Amino acid sequence: MAAIIQGIGAATALTSANSLDTKKSLFANSRRSLSERKGRLFVVRSDGRLSCGLIGRGGRAEQLITNAVAAKEDAAAASTSSKPGHELLLFEALREGLEEEMDRDPTVCVMGEDVGHYGGSYKVTKGLAPKYGDLRVLDTPIAENSFTGMGIGAAMTGLRPVIEGMNMGFLLLAFNQISNNCGMLHYTSGGQFKIPVVIRGPGGVGRQLGAEHSQRLESYFQSIPGIQMVACSTPYNAKGLMKAAIRSDNPVILFEHVLLYNLKERIPDEEYVLNLEEAEMVRPGEHVTILTYSRMRYHVMQAAKTLVNKGYDPEVIDIRSLKPFDLYTIGKSVKKTHRVLIVEECMRTGGIGASLTAAITENFHDYLDAPIVCLSSQDVPTPYAGTLENWTVVQPPQIVTAVEQLCQ
Repeated sequence: MAAIIQGIGAATALTSANSLDTKKSLFANSRRSLSERKGRLFVVRSDGRLSCGLIGRGGRAEQLITNAVAAKEDAAAASTSSKPGHELLLFEALREGLEEEMDRDPTVCVMGEDVGHYGGSYKVTKGLAPKYGDLRVLDTPIAENSFTGMGIGAAMTGLRPVIEGMNMGFLLLAFNQISNNCGMLHYTSGGQFKIPVVIRGPGGVGRQLGAEHSQRLESYFQSIPGIQMVACSTPYNAKGLMKAAIRSDNPVILFEHVLLYNLKERIPDEEYVLNLEEAEMVRPGEHVTILTYSRMRYHVMQAAKTLVNKGYDPEVIDIRSLKPFDLYTIGKSVKKTHRVLIVEECMRTGGIGASLTAAITENFHDYLDAPIVCLSSQDVPTPYAGTLENWTVVQPPQIVTAVEQLCQ
């Protein structure tokens, strides 16, 4: 705890009582309503079956077809129940990875709003406070700029903080700490300080959460020097990326999608850690390379089922590493298919797709037989109305149409 307190002075001072009270009055009601609402939950199992139950957060959950199309050998694949390992929901996989690292390394600590005895807004930290105590699982005031700065200062003193944003949109309040301190201190100190901090939390377009709670901040953070960014999309890579991010000496932002927390998958019993800079080959193919990440992985896989039925053979890559890009894996695919479709939930202007398009054009232009196509969310605030919300986000039929036009 002494190291945490020392870090406060190194990064920021707590906001005044008056500003804190004002902020509480603005946000407490909306956050409380989110945390207390209950709705019907559909859990997508890795064998394709649906089971339902109740969840204490955020109402309706996305119904995803995780195995709409998988690799070519799917027909002979064994059932999930016969595979070794254990089944976890994505938020449970994140918790398991975090807990394993806290067991392994006493310098790992967690801080954020309601991360303690409440267990986090999406229960990622549930059960950690009783096990590790209030000094390693630190509940903070509703003051993102302050506790993010405190975490960065703690990292400077040798701790490995995991900072949870109750919603990624709220971390805009901490943008100064993330950009001017988190990303730069290693460089501006001449290498005297390392900033081994993880910043994580839910984001993306949910189900009628409104514009302010449907932010995709990848485009905001990608331009900050010194920061790595990864996005998880399955329980398996959620755990592996969480462990890798905690062990990294670089500051890492881990993006989690609000609609993927209840995705279920069987993961290995033995320990594993993924590479923070490596993409995942989801489905090998020959005709077109589809690059995607996070929730759009499942929209792409649903579209791939239709494309296969129409005679197309798409190659699907989950890029996972949003900064830096895995240009080795991406380049191998481009050299094979010669056509690229990028599918993202980020905004079109200045988004991940725009940066990825530039990187592919600079490095693999001579291998392209057609212009790169990028499908992104529309440049509008996310509407509250469900029908309009769907119109702003890329849907599977749009992906099918884009591939058909690319392959003409």
